[in-house]
Amino acid sequence: MPASFDEIQIGQVVSLGACSVEAGALNAFIAAFTPGWAAERGAPDAMVYAIWAKLDAIAHTDWPQTKRLGVDALRWVRNPPAGELLRGRMTIMAKDPVGEGKGIVIAQHDLLDEAGRLVFSCLTRSVFAR
Repeated sequence: MPASFDEIQIGQVVSLGACSVEAGALNAFIAAFTPGWAAERGAPDAMVYAIWAKLDAIAHTDWPQTKRLGVDALRWVRNPPAGELLRGRMTIMAKDPVGEGKGIVIAQHDLLDEAGRLVFSCLTRSVFAR
């Protein structure tokens, strides 16, 4: 992807890239946002969300996505340890044209660990240019 709304296919899977849970970033995040969380427990849920948001923001920079309407059905499955490499992917679940110039795309987003296990998932609704 990048592709216009009309070129996007239901079932299409798009890589969002990869990001490591850096030990320094984990400790800084805990100190700033989740005091009392032990780093040995892995990345707290809010940091996992932030990692996904970063990968998503970088990936869609060149897409014809004009607006994010919602992020729903958030699921945290595990807290990855420092050093874990997380991969992001997006699967197109549905799309609906809205007028002549745009359409709404519904997508499943997943963060997977090095073993391919699910770490985090959510659904998004976004407006794409036609």
